[in-house]
Amino acid sequence: MTVKNPTLLPLFEDLKSMLEPLADRFTVRNAEAGRYELWSDVNIAPAGKPKHEPYFAGLIVQKNYVGLYYMPIYTDPDIRDSLGGELLSTLHGQSCFYITSLTPTLREQLASALQLGLALYEAKGWVGNRQAKTP
Repeated sequence: MTVKNPTLLPLFEDLKSMLEPLADRFTVRNAEAGRYELWSDVNIAPAGKPKHEPYFAGLIVQKNYVGLYYMPIYTDPDIRDSLGGELLSTLHGQSCFYITSLTPTLREQLASALQLGLALYEAKGWVGNRQAKTP
């Protein structure tokens, strides 16, 4: 994958370092320059519809921002009420946050959001104890 804006790679790496501690609970996919994803390897059936390996969160360097794609907010929209204002101001659409810089407040709010999302996925039985792997 060609990185759309190499000047955003330091921000990407900073954000990636926030996701990496969760890698022991998910499968790491597309771990390459400018892209990093966490997927569950648990098969689920929300609303009775079988789905394989739900997506948790990922990062992609875009042209003007690093996109944080955060599926817990899509899975349970009520989680939005627990997110901080600075983080919510970067939300575009249902589950993508456009991150252009990382302030201490935003870092704290992101860390909290990731823990909320993990707790949600754990409560649903969508994660397990496993070792990360990069296919």
